[in-house]
Amino acid sequence: MTTNKESYRDNVLLKRAGVELSYTEDQVEEYIKCAKNPVYFASKYIKIVNVDKGLMNFDMWDFQKEMIQTFHENRFVITKCPRQVGKTTTSVAYLLWLTLFEHSQNIAVLANKGSLARDILSKYQLAYENLPMWMQQGVITWNKGNVELENGSKIIAASTSSSAVRGGSFNVVFLDEFAFVPANIAHEFFNSVYPVISSGKTTKIIIVSTPNGMNLFYKLWVDAINKRNGYKTFEIHWSMVPGRDEKWKEETIRNTSEEQFRQEFSCEFLGSTNTLISGSKLGMMVYNDPITKHENLDIYEYPIKGDDEVNKDHIYAITVDVSEGRNLDASAFSVFDISTIPYKQVAKYNSSIIAPMLYPTIIYNTARLYNDAYVLVEINNTPQIADILHQELEYENLLKVATGNKKAQAISAGFDRGTQLGLRMSPLVKRIGCSNLKTLIESDKLLVHDFDTISQLTTFVSVNNTFKAEETANDDLVMTLVLFAWLSTQNFFREIVNHDLRRQMQLEMLNQSNDDVPSFGIYDDGLDVPYIQEDGDVWLNNEEYGKMQNVFEL
Repeated sequence: MTTNKESYRDNVLLKRAGVELSYTEDQVEEYIKCAKNPVYFASKYIKIVNVDKGLMNFDMWDFQKEMIQTFHENRFVITKCPRQVGKTTTSVAYLLWLTLFEHSQNIAVLANKGSLARDILSKYQLAYENLPMWMQQGVITWNKGNVELENGSKIIAASTSSSAVRGGSFNVVFLDEFAFVPANIAHEFFNSVYPVISSGKTTKIIIVSTPNGMNLFYKLWVDAINKRNGYKTFEIHWSMVPGRDEKWKEETIRNTSEEQFRQEFSCEFLGSTNTLISGSKLGMMVYNDPITKHENLDIYEYPIKGDDEVNKDHIYAITVDVSEGRNLDASAFSVFDISTIPYKQVAKYNSSIIAPMLYPTIIYNTARLYNDAYVLVEINNTPQIADILHQELEYENLLKVATGNKKAQAISAGFDRGTQLGLRMSPLVKRIGCSNLKTLIESDKLLVHDFDTISQLTTFVSVNNTFKAEETANDDLVMTLVLFAWLSTQNFFREIVNHDLRRQMQLEMLNQSNDDVPSFGIYDDGLDVPYIQEDGDVWLNNEEYGKMQNVFEL
């Protein structure tokens, strides 16, 4: 126990900076053991507060020891874990070891909420106060937001944001419950802060979270599994915790729900409930990395140019969602290869800062690149984008829409009265687009390659008889899909692609139904088949049609 002169601000559990202590041989030997092995240190010297037993030693489970060792041996670690498995305590134990036994460590503890980050720091402080005095470093600063030790090590707590660690030099950034950080903040954080942190040769990034949908945490995890990034994965299964068996699982499901158990304990990446696209389908959708990026344009497939009469140019369509350019939502467009079924998203653009005056030029250049693609522009916010494409840039393949007081909007050749240079997103258009988009994706007739688009689909939910993004989420890229799905229902679309998607799906459904019918043998009445085929359509001949009419009239 220290005296008041040796303690930090009269806290007898803390040693102030500059105090010298005498060490016994056993203490020196123990100190060396701890400095060499963070697992040994955590298992012998960390104390925790148990809800039933109060202050007690950290009796570590095997996976917690392995977790600390993984943190220690790797620069970049991403951990997927269930609720209530001691992930925070285990992480705190390793961070405490770093600040004690590594000089001049600058550590940032970041969470989706500042209060959660400060709670993690409070666990660090509790463990520190219960260390033997001969193992402590002298304290220089000790408050709710940061701690500084006399060996030059510091640890701060803050919410995850682009400004949280900007301008700082950090050896370790610990991200807790990263899956619960809003998507826009998570992306902004990594885009602005990650390059600074990763520039060192020994700096570490440790991510620990329970899954929460298909967001940036999901992407980092999947990319790590597929060796597309440098993160070492560490997964904790609920059954690794002693006492959690099938009986515990059944009881937990009864007290919560199957879905809640799957997300919070089985650690499945589930989307939101009531999504437009079914959860099972969202879970199977696979994204690709773009083959190239140009500013905010991600390209997944280059345009295919025909070289002879057999291999003709592919046909492309671009659907454009327009924002007001005020950092509130994003201007976005998707490029689709519509030459064959399934249709494919081959490029996407997304920016919240592009000015309306500059946006048409980006659309124009992309459309020219993709074989003079057909362009459909949403004109609810402003008709300026479509006007510039048509009048100033003189783009010929800008799709026009005919409308009237009593007629639904439809793609037009441009000679009808009431023709407009784009589509207004009315409730009817959105309803048709959403309904058809669900059919296209769930029947694998539209392949979406972009991660951001798939991520937005997981938060595109039913609200008051329509579909829109959840609070704090965006749906700009999803709306480009909705526009495309509406476009694919138009007669003009069927003419330019030279195939009828609806007929193909009906035939597939008919074939599937026939395959499901059990066979009872073949009955041949000797008569000719009463059907004829003409221009790809199947018809009942007049004579047989008359017979059927007579039957229906009886």
